[in-house]
Amino acid sequence: MLEKTVNISGTEVRFRSSAAIPRLYRIKFKRDIFKDLAKLEASYKGKTTGDGEIPIEDLEIFENVAYVMAYHADHSIPGNIDDWLDQFEMFSIYEVLPEILELWGTNLITDVNAKKNLNRVAGK
Repeated sequence: MLEKTVNISGTEVRFRSSAAIPRLYRIKFKRDIFKDLAKLEASYKGKTTGDGEIPIEDLEIFENVAYVMAYHADHSIPGNIDDWLDQFEMFSIYEVLPEILELWGTNLITDVNAKKNLNRVAGK
């Protein structure tokens, strides 16, 4: 389980990534986080502030992923994504998205390495 704190509009927000995230995301949004993050990463890749726009459906994916990771880290945040988002001033997705993608990527690497080590210990 990995955690990261990110400053969003002057508020410190904790995000957590673990093996539970795909399940939590699927339960909450009825979507596949692997497909959604691949789509989001593809639309973000190569873009910087002011360099093109991320499609609105990808912004929704970003909000959903950020919310699930934040709720996973802190159950005291609102149980409704709209209420959670409402606590922030306007902020740039380009400042927060790389942090979330990095946290997700690091968690995936950790999971792959753990499975490789388990296979080695099990003699596979």
